[in-house]
Amino acid sequence: MSESTTREERFARGLKVLDGVDGEAGRRVIDSLADISPELGHQIVSWGFGEIYTRPELSPRERQLVTLGMLTALGGCEPQLEVHINAALNVGLTPEQIIEALLHSAGYCGFPRALNATFVAKKVLAERGLLPLGQQPADDSAATSV
Repeated sequence: MSESTTREERFARGLKVLDGVDGEAGRRVIDSLADISPELGHQIVSWGFGEIYTRPELSPRERQLVTLGMLTALGGCEPQLEVHINAALNVGLTPEQIIEALLHSAGYCGFPRALNATFVAKKVLAERGLLPLGQQPADDSAATSV
């Protein structure tokens, strides 16, 4: 980024990216900071979305997978997970890919955190009319005899 880019230009660029990734949910987060820490909101938009999210080395889908994994591993980030699960859907991840990423996280950060994240995903997917996923495990009971 050019040193001559103004604060307002960086914010405008970040806001465009934020809207494309998080939609209304991202705006609500930023708006909720207006009366307590507008500068934090500005930095999230300008730096987080205007600088970090615009880097070309990772696609928006890849960035969301990384974000879901980190928020799951951190634990206690359920409100942020809700925003980013919506964002993951907005940038093209399928519900099945999101659930698989959260399942994968269980081996690295434990079942409690993977469960918490999965229940957030369930809420988001239900709100968006994306449940049931329709990929139930095959019923192997008929194929095996005891």
